[in-house]
Amino acid sequence: QVQLVESGGGLVQAGGSRRLSCAASGSISSIIVMGWYRQAPGKQRELVAAIASGGFTNYADSVKGRFTISRDNAKNTVYLQMDSLKPEDTAVYYCNIVVAGSNRFWGQGTQVTVSS
Repeated sequence: QVQLVESGGGLVQAGGSRRLSCAASGSISSIIVMGWYRQAPGKQRELVAAIASGGFTNYADSVKGRFTISRDNAKNTVYLQMDSLKPEDTAVYYCNIVVAGSNRFWGQGTQVTVSS
């Protein structure tokens, strides 16, 4: 079984920064993609950022230039550095990984609230 443990959520003022972490453990053969999604109240879950095993990254237009995704392959951990946070960034952030065989796993979610 695969487990994803997220941390780093909380309350932050607009313009501030927050760093999310997600550590994967369990029966993991090879993690192909690690990423972060978010879901705000009344909205669909959306991709925030993703990073492939080779380092290629992809960002939602709304976070480009403000968020940075990185990963530590030795620790099976992905990070999301969030700077210049805006109230519209308020959401539950979910860690997601895609492993060999195209299986996808989700974390439990961590709340990020940005106050104006």
